[in-house]
Amino acid sequence: MIRLQKTLSSRVSIEGIGLHSGQKSRMTFAPAEKHTGLVFKVPAPGKTVDDADSLVEIKAVVESVPKDKDLVRATTLTQGDVQIHTVEHVLAALSGCGITNCEIILEGGEPPVPACGSALSYVEMIDEAGICDQGLPSMYFKINKPIVLQQGLVEVTGEPAESFLITFKVEYEDPLIGTQELTIDLDPVTFRREIASARTFAMMSDVDKLREMGLGQGGSVDNALVFDNGTIAGGKDLRFPDECVRHKILDLIGDLALLGMPIQGHIKARFSGHATNVEFTRMLAKIERRMPRIYPPRNAEYWDIASIMEIMPHRYPFLLVDRILELEPGKRVVGIKNVTINEPFFEGHFPNHPIMPAVLITEAMAQVGGVLLMSAAEDPKGKLVYFSGIDNARFRRPVTPGDQLRFELELVKLRGPLCKMRGTAWVDGNLVAEADLMSTVVDS
Repeated sequence: MIRLQKTLSSRVSIEGIGLHSGQKSRMTFAPAEKHTGLVFKVPAPGKTVDDADSLVEIKAVVESVPKDKDLVRATTLTQGDVQIHTVEHVLAALSGCGITNCEIILEGGEPPVPACGSALSYVEMIDEAGICDQGLPSMYFKINKPIVLQQGLVEVTGEPAESFLITFKVEYEDPLIGTQELTIDLDPVTFRREIASARTFAMMSDVDKLREMGLGQGGSVDNALVFDNGTIAGGKDLRFPDECVRHKILDLIGDLALLGMPIQGHIKARFSGHATNVEFTRMLAKIERRMPRIYPPRNAEYWDIASIMEIMPHRYPFLLVDRILELEPGKRVVGIKNVTINEPFFEGHFPNHPIMPAVLITEAMAQVGGVLLMSAAEDPKGKLVYFSGIDNARFRRPVTPGDQLRFELELVKLRGPLCKMRGTAWVDGNLVAEADLMSTVVDS
C-alpha cells in the first residue's frame, strides 16, 4: 500500500450553522506543508480569525479528544479552554479524498452543517480547491495482527488486509432501516461514489431528547434524515437502500482519521458509535506511537526503500535504486544508487577490475524515472514500466565500488502511457552518464 502526501491547491470556504450548536460558523480549508497533518485553527476566547497570532492549533489526532467527554452524536476536540465539536464529517471528507495535510480554519466552534446533511459539500469544497500531490509517501498504519474492542453487543475489530476495508453492521427497530451490513474497500473514488453523500440520521423519538441535551439545535428535516415509524419526515427519499449504514461508515472514517495517518487493514464494526470508534482509534494510536518508525520513517524528506518497493516491481538482484531524494509530480525526480563491491554483476564485470556496466547505469536511471511515473498511478501494483527506447546516450567515466550514483530526470513529454525523460547521472558532482529515455506504462 502506498499513499502520497497531499494537500489542497488553494483556499476554499463555507458558511452555515453548526448541526448541534445551531450557531453561525465559517470554515476554510487551506493548503499545508508536508508532515502537517490535519490541523484545526480556531480563535482563542475573545479573539477572531483576523487575530492570526492568537489562533489556537488543535491537531486532529485522538490525543486531542478529551477522555472525560461523553461523545454523544459527535466527536469533540480540545486544546486548553478551546473546544470544537462535530469534526467527524469534515475529517471523513478530507481523509476519504486522500488529503493528508490541511489547515482547517474554523469560526463558531463547530463546522457548518451542509444543507444536504452529508459530507458531500465538503468533498465539493476539496474539488473546488484542487488537490496537490506533495511528492512524498505518507506514513501509514498497517494492522499486523487482530485488534479487538468489545463493549457488550458493541464491537470494533481490526484485521490484516492488503488495503483499507470497512465492514459495518447496524440494527434499528424502524422498518425502513432494520438490519443493514456493508463491506467497502475504501479509496478516494469509492468514498466519493459510495459514502460521501450518505446523510446523517436520527429517530423522531430521539429528537426531543437531543434538544433537551442541547444537541441538534441546527438540525432539521432539511439537513438530516428523521425516521418516524416507517416514514421519513419531510417526504424525503433514500439515496441508497442502506444509506444509514453508509453514514455510520462515514462517521467511522472520520473518527479513524484521528489516528493521524491512513490505515492498511480491515476494520469491522457492529453497532458502534463515536465513543467506541474513538476508543478503538486510541488502541491503534497506542500501538502506533510506541512502534519504531524505520519503514517508512517519521517525517522523512525522501522515499525510503520500503516505499520504493511498494510501487516498483523490481527485486534483487535487479532493483537498482536505493532512495528517492526529490520528486515533483509530473515534472522531475532525483534518486540515488549506492554501488558496493557486493553487487552480483561485479563477479564477472570484471574480475579484479570491477566496473558497473553502462547498461545497468542506464537501467538504474530508468528505474528512478519509473518511480516518478508509478507514483502517479492509481494502482501501481497493477502496472509495469517498459523501457522502450534510448537516444543520445553518453558515458563519461567509469562507476566503481564505493561510488554513489545520483540520478536526475526531467519529464520531457507525457502522452497517455507513453513518456520521454531526459536523464543524467552524477558521482561526486561529476557527470558520468546521460541519456534520453522512452518508456511505456502497461498493465501487469
